[in-house]
Amino acid sequence: MNPILGIVASSISGNLNNNSYESIATANGTGSSTVITFSSIPSTYKHLQIRWIAQSAGAAGSLQVRFNGDSASNYTYHELTGNGSTAAAGAAAPLGFIYAGQYYGTANIFGAGVIDILDYQNVNKNKTLRTLNGRDENGSGTVFFQSGSWMNSSTAISSITLTGNGGNIATNSSFALYGIK
Repeated sequence: MNPILGIVASSISGNLNNNSYESIATANGTGSSTVITFSSIPSTYKHLQIRWIAQSAGAAGSLQVRFNGDSASNYTYHELTGNGSTAAAGAAAPLGFIYAGQYYGTANIFGAGVIDILDYQNVNKNKTLRTLNGRDENGSGTVFFQSGSWMNSSTAISSITLTGNGGNIATNSSFALYGIK
């Protein structure tokens, strides 16, 4: 895939010097909770982006995304993965969340990723998420390209909940939400 074509098709500018990205909120792991929530998201942007780096305070796990507190089976999911020697693909629907990355429960091993949420205010179509994330395990690791949909075409996104399913999100984990003009 041509990366420039992908940026143009998403209406996201590749120039970070034109103030297209605005910080909305940040959150850190507490070590005693599996949940990070961004609420009261302003409706003044075209798209949203979450940049994260995280570690589990327990077992390795994945981050799951839900919108507006909806935990019903209203989500779809697709992924491509690779680890340097093998590649795989998968999909699932219906789900009660969208997978959005992996975080690890071993000292000094983190997961990191970027989540794009496209047209989050559009009440005429389902909402789409795409994420590029991965983890390095001191010479080995995995990279993930994932996408998903929230099958709700009548509601704008006003809150985002990220839940770690492997264990509490460690205190040295960081999540930043940006609005894209």
